[in-house]
Parts: sequence; structure tokens; C-alpha cells
Amino acid sequence: MLGRLPYGKDFVKIIEDFCVQNSIQTGVFSVIGSVMSVTLGFYDQNQQVYVTFKKEEPLEIVLCTGNVSLKDGRVAVHAHGVFADMNGQTTGGHIFSETVVYAGEIYIQELLGTPLEREYDDRTGLSLWKEC
Repeated sequence: MLGRLPYGKDFVKIIEDFCVQNSIQTGVFSVIGSVMSVTLGFYDQNQQVYVTFKKEEPLEIVLCTGNVSLKDGRVAVHAHGVFADMNGQTTGGHIFSETVVYAGEIYIQELLGTPLEREYDDRTGLSLWKEC
């Protein structure tokens, strides 16, 4: 499926809502476009928590890839991105809510079969898929 992300809306919530409305429980996606602000994170492996930061400026989406699966029975979006400012300086990480879309185009591919479900992993402190 191809689509346009709406101006001024939350990046993660848009994709989650789209998946719920279209009954997509497992999939992969990529996004191109730009944002007005972004909230990114880095997973601190020692403390087992995400450390987040926000950039409140126009940024180009250089690369964004992610997946959709279930967590606690609900659709969950997991996205990573690289963003560039007007000088070409880049920043990236795990994309969190309160990332505001300026313009975006998404390609999302639904994956059929048994939906993937995220479960808490004691070793990492993350919600992960079952190991292969």
C-alpha cells in the first residue's frame, strides 16, 4: 500500500491508526518526506531504558524504516530514522511519538500469516519478537 502522511499529525500514531483501520497486524514500511519536529531515542543497554531527545526544527527524512507487529494484543509501530537539517547534518535513532509530519509518503507491505507479537525479554529489557 502507498499513501501520504497528513500534515501536522503524529508520525507514529498515523501509522498505527492506518494499520488498525486496515486490519494490518504485521508488516514492514518505509517513509520519505520531512518533519517539523522529531523525538528520537537511543536504548541505554546498561540501564535498559530509552534516552530520548527532541529536535524542534524542520528536518528531511533521509531514511526511515520500520515494522508493525502486536504488543499486548494491540498494533505497535517500531521505526528508526535518519534525519538531516538544512546544513546536511544528520541525527537518527528510534522514532517516538511527538514526531510531527510536514509531508510524507509511506510504502507499507502487510505480511500475511501468524501475526508477530512482541514479548518482554528479561535479558535485554526490551519487548522483542520470539527468536527464530
